[in-house]
Amino acid sequence: MATDLTAVNDEAHFWLNGYVNKQNCRIWSEANPQVYVETPLHPEKLTVWCALWAGEIIGPYFFKNDEGHNVTINGDRYRAMITNFFIPELNNLHVQELWFQQDGATCHTGRATIDLLKGTFGDRLISRFKPVTWPPRSCDLTPLDYFLWGYVKSMVYADKPQTLDHLEDNIRRVIADIQPQMLEKVIENWTSRLDYIRGSPMPEIIF
Repeated sequence: MATDLTAVNDEAHFWLNGYVNKQNCRIWSEANPQVYVETPLHPEKLTVWCALWAGEIIGPYFFKNDEGHNVTINGDRYRAMITNFFIPELNNLHVQELWFQQDGATCHTGRATIDLLKGTFGDRLISRFKPVTWPPRSCDLTPLDYFLWGYVKSMVYADKPQTLDHLEDNIRRVIADIQPQMLEKVIENWTSRLDYIRGSPMPEIIF
């Protein structure tokens, strides 16, 4: 079961107006704090996917329809991305025995998607529905969640992009500018986090 590479992948939304999703905000009080969280009614946004492995980023990939309009992710679009973008990228890199890890989002774990991933990676799939189970609600174990998306969002709005094309260009530039040394530190931090769950069926995997 030993290998030398694991690819972690995820997607995130980037709103043109710089809105940050506050769904994880929790307010504890004995009385009603009368706090309001503003949500844009019809926000313009990009849905962006990346994979991170061994000090390198694959992507970004922007979810668009056949007309080139930005769309959100679903199972069909996720499978199309895997088939038409991710797998060709891996083939170009000549990567052998790669493990693939994803979270438990519905678009990631539908039967057709899992069948596609098993057909590509065999038992080297770390996901919600086996072969190797990834802990649920574990964003603190996924470097895209605890590092990449926050870092990119802290940079791409600096020049206040006014169009989605401008925002997309900024995202591409910021990700391309991330240095291997930074990613090496991220991977080191990730492996130290994984040390806390070594009781899981993943001890032989080299991240």
